[in-house]
Amino acid sequence: MYHQIEKESHEDLTVSFKNLEQQFEYLNKKNYTSKFFSELNTLGKKSIILTFDDGYKNNLDYLPSLLEKYDLKATIFIPTKFIQKGYKDYPMMSFEDIRSLNKKHFEIALHSHNHQNFRDISADSIKTDLETNMQILNNEGINYSKVLAYPYGKYPKKTVEKKKIFSVLKNLGIEFAVRIGNKVNYFPINQPYELCRIDIKGKDSLLKFKLKLIFGRLKLF
Repeated sequence: MYHQIEKESHEDLTVSFKNLEQQFEYLNKKNYTSKFFSELNTLGKKSIILTFDDGYKNNLDYLPSLLEKYDLKATIFIPTKFIQKGYKDYPMMSFEDIRSLNKKHFEIALHSHNHQNFRDISADSIKTDLETNMQILNNEGINYSKVLAYPYGKYPKKTVEKKKIFSVLKNLGIEFAVRIGNKVNYFPINQPYELCRIDIKGKDSLLKFKLKLIFGRLKLF
């Protein structure tokens, strides 16, 4: 799981171009195969999904050349309000930018419309929000996979509330949903709405990246 890319990084949610290229080079060298969520029926032992949240403009600036160079794919989770209205002072991609991404290397998926914590809003509000997320992408002519990244990686912990949310996702045709979790997922997938992602921090060394690929969460670091 990644967010922003810059030439240099001083934040957890921003990876430096140098570090990202080292990580991608390692994946390529060690014969990892990157997949889209739409390809989960073709997983091998070294399958990996690279995800980037929010649709920052720097993803467009840096990712296409790296993905092409190292023969990799990435999924970008789009919160449509961020694209329409902006997010803080960060430059965001436009819908035109998103449409321009090479489908050989990029998959678009859902990250809600308003980017609200799903623990703080009702199942009905979540349904309306996700319908808006999908409708805007449809209106903009953007093809997307029905996969959701929970805003802030959060969803209700209580069983009753969790079941309501999962029922909403199922009724909307959403096939998978991802949190953080920092665990390696194994196929076949028994909990499609609770897939884990491994959080790659901006200052992670290449060694730490390699260990995270194997173990997910690192308690010793």
